[in-house]
Amino acid sequence: MSKIPSPEDVRIFVVDDEVVTVRRVVQVLKNDGYRVTGFTDAPEAMSEVGKSPPDIIIMDVHLQDADGVELMQRVHGLAPNIAVILITGYASIEHAVQATKKGAFHYLAKPFKIRELRRLVGDALAAKYDAVGQNVEERVLKKACFDEIIGSSPVMLDVFNLISKIAPVDCHVVIQGESGTGKELVARALHKNSCRAESPFVSFNCGAFAEELVANELFGHEKGAFTGAASSKLGLLETGNGGTVFLDEVAEMPLSMQVKLLRVIQERNFMRVGGLRSLPLDVRFISATNRDMEKMIAEGEFRRDLYFRLKVVLVKIPPLRERGDDISLLCFHFAKKISERFGRPVPTITEGFIKPLLGYEFPGNVRELEHIVEHAIALSEKNVLDVSNLPEELLSGRSRRDVEDDVIGSLKKLEKNHIYETYRSTGYNQSETARILGISRTTLWRRLKEFDIPGS
Repeated sequence: MSKIPSPEDVRIFVVDDEVVTVRRVVQVLKNDGYRVTGFTDAPEAMSEVGKSPPDIIIMDVHLQDADGVELMQRVHGLAPNIAVILITGYASIEHAVQATKKGAFHYLAKPFKIRELRRLVGDALAAKYDAVGQNVEERVLKKACFDEIIGSSPVMLDVFNLISKIAPVDCHVVIQGESGTGKELVARALHKNSCRAESPFVSFNCGAFAEELVANELFGHEKGAFTGAASSKLGLLETGNGGTVFLDEVAEMPLSMQVKLLRVIQERNFMRVGGLRSLPLDVRFISATNRDMEKMIAEGEFRRDLYFRLKVVLVKIPPLRERGDDISLLCFHFAKKISERFGRPVPTITEGFIKPLLGYEFPGNVRELEHIVEHAIALSEKNVLDVSNLPEELLSGRSRRDVEDDVIGSLKKLEKNHIYETYRSTGYNQSETARILGISRTTLWRRLKEFDIPGS
């Protein structure tokens, strides 16, 4: 059991753009013996978090220069073990409750009572140093996962919701997603939360075997079925009977085997290679592919009737580049898992490590991110991961997002210069400038304000 430190050893930051609120909270907590620092400027607070992370941050949901929930996620990217208590007005309570699912410890509704503040600070410390050693970053992960799948981004919450709905329904499922997105994890989650959870889960890679061996691996064979078959062999279907059969890379299955599998699904029985009698089969098929199956069907590379037998429900897994909110969570998850495997303490992950990853395209998706974290931990000489621990090829390559941002910035600069030169040439006459530019006076006025052009 970890001992809760005395108040003088606990550091707390208070972030709110209301000076009165900051002063009040700081004074109350200082009277209780805590080391407290107040901020009315969010960037200044984030700078201090990066230099020396506190134990607790008490922060308003609505700040003038930042969104409290987004700031909280950045805080957890810098130091996942910080407990964040959000302050909110009554109208924002529902928003704050949702924020707890994204990593907030709890929330305080304005106007709050001193005893409520003290109780939450005490609860946050108790959770941070509880009997089972479950710290805040572990609590954050627990709230943002479905079995072994990590994520709190809207697109992943949609996936979790779909898994919850279809797992208990004993229907066949196709999982579609790019390589490295975690399709097998989704398949295992479907199995674990189904009525077949106590029965086998067997996995077969349809692209890993030569055409003539696929039937033998799936159906098994009888003794003497072919040269070298000295004894009978159970196939994967028989091994998984009663459970779930995961067909990975199903699009790579040979057409000849597709005909046989369709018959198996329709008749719910099969024969071993060289066998003379049918064996009953009761399995749920979950298939995965990174291919465009509709295109393959149109080109005659995959049977339409088999695809629609397998695809009672389609689960699409988003690529990591569409899950920016999940990168910090995934980094901590992998750091924890890899550190345990290496026998090392879990490192602190800095914003310098996370920020370049947010603009990276991740062609290898979640699997690539895991390799990046593993590389960083393996080569790190201290218990902190920062930008120096990222692979050189990642830092030297420019992401599509970087290029797009540069293009947008250049266009904005050209537009500003063109408007300014036209405006100056008319002697700062807005009506004449708008006429020359071919825009309304209202639009011109907005542009002048946006670009802070002199004379406006």
